[in-house]
Amino acid sequence: MAPLDLARRLIACPSVTPATGSVFDAMEGMLAPLGFDVLRTIDGDAPDGPVENLLAVRKGPEGSRHFAFAGHLDVVPPGEGWTSEAFEPEIRGDLLYGRGAVDMKGSIACMIAAMAELPTDAGTVSFIITGDEEGPARHGTVALMEHMAARGLTPDLCLVGEPTSVNRLGDMMKIGRRGSVNIFLGVDGVQGHVAYPHLADNPAPKLVRMLAELDALVLDEGTDWFQPSNLEITEIHIGNPAHNVIPTKAEARVSIRFNDLHSGESLSRMVTEVAKKHGGWSKPVISGEPFLTAPGAFSTMLSDAIRAETGIEPELSTSGGTSDARFLKNLCPVIEFGLNNATMHKRDEAVAVADLDVLARIYRRVAEAALAQ
Repeated sequence: MAPLDLARRLIACPSVTPATGSVFDAMEGMLAPLGFDVLRTIDGDAPDGPVENLLAVRKGPEGSRHFAFAGHLDVVPPGEGWTSEAFEPEIRGDLLYGRGAVDMKGSIACMIAAMAELPTDAGTVSFIITGDEEGPARHGTVALMEHMAARGLTPDLCLVGEPTSVNRLGDMMKIGRRGSVNIFLGVDGVQGHVAYPHLADNPAPKLVRMLAELDALVLDEGTDWFQPSNLEITEIHIGNPAHNVIPTKAEARVSIRFNDLHSGESLSRMVTEVAKKHGGWSKPVISGEPFLTAPGAFSTMLSDAIRAETGIEPELSTSGGTSDARFLKNLCPVIEFGLNNATMHKRDEAVAVADLDVLARIYRRVAEAALAQ
C-alpha cells in the first residue's frame, strides 16, 4: 500500500466536520484487508451530535503490547479560491493538493501504509479515528474511549498524527499541550435615558473595569516545558442600537490557554471572583486540561525513528493549540507527530509527496519499537 494512493483516496471523500459516510467506507476498506476488526459507531445527540467514529483493532499474540494510532477524518471547510478542487486530489510538481492533505488524512494514510508492513505477530495495534475533531469534539474521541473501555482495550502508548512539523518533516513533536477554557462574562444593568443616568444603571463601565483587571493579570512565568499561560479578551458585546439609551446588559468573552500550573476549574474560579467583584457573572466552558508526557522512553523511540529516516533531531514542544490528545492522555502516554503544518486550514493545502513515504517509515519504526518493549 503506497501512502500517496491511500491519501488520495481519503482526500477524494468530502468530509467537512462532522465527517460521515464515504470517508469511513474508504478507511474501512483499507484496514480490513490488513486483518483489522473495524467497529463503526454513531455517537451523541444534537446539538453536538450525532458523530461517526471508527475503532479498528488487530490483535497480536496473547499478552503482547498494544500500540495505538489516533486521528481524525473530518476537515475544516475548504473555503473559496482553490487552484484545483479541494476534494479532487491533484499532484502539481512535488506536492499533493487537497483539503486534509496534512490535517490529517495524509498522516492517517501513512499510518495505514505503515501497518501494511508490520507483521501481525508484532503485537496489538489499534486505530482511534473520529469524525469530529475540528468541531465541538464532544462525541468523538471521548466516545471512542468509552467503546474501548467496554471492550477492555487499553493501549500502552498512543501516537496522534497531528501535523506538528514546522519547517521540514521531523523537526518537532508535541509531548504536551496547554489547556483551554473560554469564559463568558456579563453585567446586568437597568436601561434608561442617557440624560437621566441617575434613573438607570449602566453595565458598560462595570464590564470595562472587570476586563481591565483580567487583562492586567500575569498568570505565571511559564515552566520548563510550557510557555506562560495567557488570557485574551476575544469578544465584547453590548448590542445597543440607540445612541441615547443606557443599555440593559454588557457581555464579553475571554479565552485562556494555560499550562500545568493551573486547571480549568481553578482559573474559572479566579475569573468568577473578579466578575463578582465588579457586579457581574461568568460562565466557564472548559475545553481541555493541560498534559505533559515527560521526556523518556516514548519520546526517545520516536526521536530515534525520526533521526533514522531524516537525520533530524526533533524538538520536544508543547506549543500550539489543543488536540484530541487532551482526552487520550487519560488512557496512556501520548505524543503527537505528523506532517509539515504550514498549509493546514489554508487554501491550497498541500503535502510533499516524498514526505508521505518518509512518514510511513517513521510510523512503522515507532510501532515496531513500541511493541518490542
